[in-house]
Formats: sequence, C-alpha cells, structure tokens
Amino acid sequence: MESGIRKLVVIGSGPAGLTAAIYGCRADLEPVVYMGTKYGGQLMLTSEVENFPGFPDPILGPDLIMKMKSQAERLGAELVQEDVKSVNFGLHPFEIRTDSGVVRALSVVIATGAIPRRLNLKSEMRLMGKGVSNCAVCDGFFFKGKNVAVVGGGDTAIEEATFLTKFANSVQIIHRRDDLRASAALKREARSNPKISFVWDTVVTEVLGGKRVEGVKVKNLKTGEEKVLQVEGLFVAIGYDPSTEIFKGQVELDEKGYVTVRNGSESSVPGVFVAGDVHDFRYRQAITAAADGCKALLDAEKFVKQRLEALAVS
Repeated sequence: MESGIRKLVVIGSGPAGLTAAIYGCRADLEPVVYMGTKYGGQLMLTSEVENFPGFPDPILGPDLIMKMKSQAERLGAELVQEDVKSVNFGLHPFEIRTDSGVVRALSVVIATGAIPRRLNLKSEMRLMGKGVSNCAVCDGFFFKGKNVAVVGGGDTAIEEATFLTKFANSVQIIHRRDDLRASAALKREARSNPKISFVWDTVVTEVLGGKRVEGVKVKNLKTGEEKVLQVEGLFVAIGYDPSTEIFKGQVELDEKGYVTVRNGSESSVPGVFVAGDVHDFRYRQAITAAADGCKALLDAEKFVKQRLEALAVS
C-alpha cells in the first residue's frame, strides 16, 4: 500500500464514532478520528444517563463520552479535534480535507450525527439538561409525577408526549398552529389520553428557572396573550437536522438529508460506512449509535482486508 494512506478514517465523535474507533483499533486498522471542534455529540448536552449498559449508577453524558474517548486513546486511536471541511469519495483512496490538509483513506465511517432543532432561546440552552430535553425516551424517567410540556405538532412530538404520560403527572403539548401535523392514529391516541392537553396557536418565548426549569412563558400568536405555564420539564420535539452538508453529492442522501444505508452499514459508495443518528432518525439512542459503530467497523474491516489483498496481488 502506498505510504501515507490510512486504513480507516472516522468522521464524528459521539457514541457511534468512538465505538467505531475502539473496534478499529482492535482490528488493527489504526484509525484516525476527526472529532470536530465541538466533539462528543448530543451526550455532551445530556445530564444523567441511566440506560447505558454497564453503569449501575447514573453517569453524566459528558463523562460517558470521556470514558469512550479514553478507551479509544488507550487502544491507539489517533483523535484529532478538527472539523472535516470536505470529502472526495469519487476517488479511491478517499480524500478527507481539514484545515491541516488532506488525508487519504481506504475506508471511512460517517458518524457525524444529527442536531436537534432549537427554539433559539438563551434560556433554553442555559437550562438544557436541567429540565430542558430533546429526548423523552432518554430523560422521561426523571420526570415522575411532574408536570411537563412538549413543543411540536408532528409525529415525534406526539410520540414523545404519549411516552411521557408513563411518568409525568400531566403533559401539555404546545403547538404554533391550531391542528396537529401528526398522523391520524397518533392524533387519536393523544386526544384520548387524559394526561395530555393542548395549547394551540402558541410559541414558547422564555424558559423560566434558576438551577432547574420552573415554568415556561408562552405567547398566543393570534391574540398576543402571554402567560406562564407551571411545568418542571420542557421537551423540544420540532425535528432534527442530520449533519450531512459535506456529504452532499458524495453519498446518497434521502429527502430529509439523512445518509441512506443498505446491508446494515453501507452507504452508496463501497468502502464508506455509516453509523448513528446521521442515518438513524427512528431510535436516536446512545446504545443504538454505539451498536451502529460496531457494525460499521466490522464491515469496514472486511472491506479493507479485501482491498489490501487485491493490492498485494497487483
């Protein structure tokens, strides 16, 4: 193999990317991981994680990422805190460009994740992980017996609200329109649930509280009326944007911008594999992202082995 060509490049440093790096080290692929200047993914904005196997006590999201990072480093992964600016998957070895230059690689794992859409409020970000959440499945357990609100009107928002009724005392769905965009079945389920109520034609203007959420200030878009809802949790469920800008025109994306996947982890380009929320808009869990990282690396290992054998023959 030509000198200077890496066997494996991983783009992304959440559970998917770091698991891929760990497995890459054990497969002797000597991975280089482009973590990004803001590394760690959504877990860096998560407070306590109780549902990741192997931790009998809750662990903070950033602490979980740091443990994965330390494990990857101990095994020999090269972790680079830089953003990838562009890729060229039309050539092989592939080209990955950062501000430091161009790296060529036999295989790539895309694990850049997805970014939750925000309300763009300073108070929202200040209280993120302190009563503000983007994931009911992740955090619903912490709101047993409490009153919470969900922002949104699509399938995700209604699914999150319905899930939260398992724990919360009440769930108010705040929607900027006067009807839900969710499917008919989900609408019926939500409207028949005695714990769910609706706040129509309304937006959140401020999240209230010091150390934790104590309420939300809302405004009716039709009447201009403002009021405070007394809630202890706010779940923002207005969608996600996959981090795939640099992959447009390089791999196949679906209509929402997620990387399309076949055979478990393969992108439309042989040798480019996919893991985590950059393709998975259904589950979006740390454990499923980590599992994706494992699958992507097992497939990448086979691909690299075949390429190296072919180069040896030629």
